[in-house]
Amino acid sequence: MSGSSLFVIGGARSGKSRYAQARAERTGDRLVFVATAEAFDDEMTARIARHRADRDARWRTVEASRDLPRAIDALRGDGDVVLVDCLTLWLSNLLLADVDLVRAGEELCGAIGRFGGPIILVSNEVGMGGVPGNALARRFGDAAGRLNQSVAAIADEVVLLAAGLPLTLKPRTGGAGDAGRRAAL
Repeated sequence: MSGSSLFVIGGARSGKSRYAQARAERTGDRLVFVATAEAFDDEMTARIARHRADRDARWRTVEASRDLPRAIDALRGDGDVVLVDCLTLWLSNLLLADVDLVRAGEELCGAIGRFGGPIILVSNEVGMGGVPGNALARRFGDAAGRLNQSVAAIADEVVLLAAGLPLTLKPRTGGAGDAGRRAAL
């Protein structure tokens, strides 16, 4: 199966995860969910449980709260449709671990580029509100904005979700070699 990448972005509770999951499930292939969340409290534990309950037996889950590029590389070329949810949780995990966020973003983009099958990546759009009032939140917002721009630049397709409605920001191109990619996602 040829590779293609879909980047789904939107605000909190915008419908992006549901949209990304539905796109993946339409492929009919083996489905892999790459989870980046860490359950640090009861609310996040419940949220993770709800997301798991939304996926049926076709889904295999891979945990990658920190080493997402390596997880993507490990899945490369095996024909699975991979759904990564979400990049902003992954980024916040790295921020709290004091990892070089620029380098991590470059490594992630490299893994996306090397991936041999369809891949869908979900991220929050954090830059549509006001400037955060503390340094850590500003650092996170800046890093998330840079990462989202980098992923959007290399993705074959970018879709923004707002109020559950998809808006295509970057459509797939219709070149001769693109037919397989269009069919893939």
